[in-house]
Amino acid sequence: MISTLGSFPSLYLATLLMLASTGLFNTYIALKLSAESVSAFWIGTLISAYYLGLVFGARIGHRLIIRVGHVRACATAAIVSICAVLSQSLFDSLPVWIGLRLIVGVAMSIQYIVIESWLNEQTENSHRGRVMSVYMVMSGSGTALGQMAITLYPTLDLRPLIFVAFCQALSLLPIVLTQRKLPIPQLPAPIDFPYFFKAAPQAMFTVFLAGNISASFYGLAAVFALGQGLSTPQIALYTATSVIAGLVAQWPMGWLSDRTDRAKLIRNNAVIFTVIAVMMWGWMSWPYWVMLIFAAGFGVIQFTFYTLASNLANDRVSAEKRVGLAAVVLMTYGVGATIGPMIAGALMRAGGPNMLYVFSSSCALLLVLLMWRPKWIR
Repeated sequence: MISTLGSFPSLYLATLLMLASTGLFNTYIALKLSAESVSAFWIGTLISAYYLGLVFGARIGHRLIIRVGHVRACATAAIVSICAVLSQSLFDSLPVWIGLRLIVGVAMSIQYIVIESWLNEQTENSHRGRVMSVYMVMSGSGTALGQMAITLYPTLDLRPLIFVAFCQALSLLPIVLTQRKLPIPQLPAPIDFPYFFKAAPQAMFTVFLAGNISASFYGLAAVFALGQGLSTPQIALYTATSVIAGLVAQWPMGWLSDRTDRAKLIRNNAVIFTVIAVMMWGWMSWPYWVMLIFAAGFGVIQFTFYTLASNLANDRVSAEKRVGLAAVVLMTYGVGATIGPMIAGALMRAGGPNMLYVFSSSCALLLVLLMWRPKWIR
């Protein structure tokens, strides 16, 4: 793992800082709006706006990278994201915040495309699982650090937004100062959705459902935990436990995926996730330490779905199509991540906080059925 980490240090550091900003903001906004008696549906809508931005940003990022290159595209996106985050401290209006989160989602999508296409272009298939697992470790580490940072601000004022913008600004430095070989210039070409969905249908369905599951967790796990009567430090530890477990699992899962059938691994993981999630349907009240064990189990599975699916898709396309593939993967993930929190938030409003895991287990069960390779998905 250390040697892999040393292969792309600037890209990994940028990822860590980017995700620290996102992890802090998602936990902050869920707790702040819950304290103000805003419903879970509107909290989910705010989170969905960010992921809807990922969808629009994927297409914009594809065109921007072709026009100005990876580094300039990333710098532009980071500046826009910083301005949007700081603007949220100037307005106390939920509709305005939703619009600003949409803009941040667009900007972050461009940064994701830059980093993921850069990594995939310069990685062989036989090492892709390990390289991308370290990328996800950095993503998870940043998210966990951001979530835990909320404990520095017990009053939930506007200072966390400054911290978010600060992390975004720092994430730009490793990219603009890197001495690593730049990706090859991309030729102008439209995003060919039919080609990618035909080349890797199982990967695309997995990405879509992973978006539903992960975005619902990021946006509403704190609301679920609050509904269980947990304190702010307990909520931070609950959400961070899941993320940390996910990042610890990235390397062994990536190593395993380089040596086995990625599609079968996804299916088996989905079965395990479904079983664990059913335990959180509200059949009984679990002690806090048991909830932490379940949170760790969720993290191991849900935060490796995207990596496995992305690796599976990249195995099946040529190098010159990697930027386009990164855009399509992010758009597919973003669509799922946009829909998921709104559906889960509506279910939680109607049926209580445990409906978060009813929704998540339903998504995982659907993934199990899809990964049995019926004829229409081959």
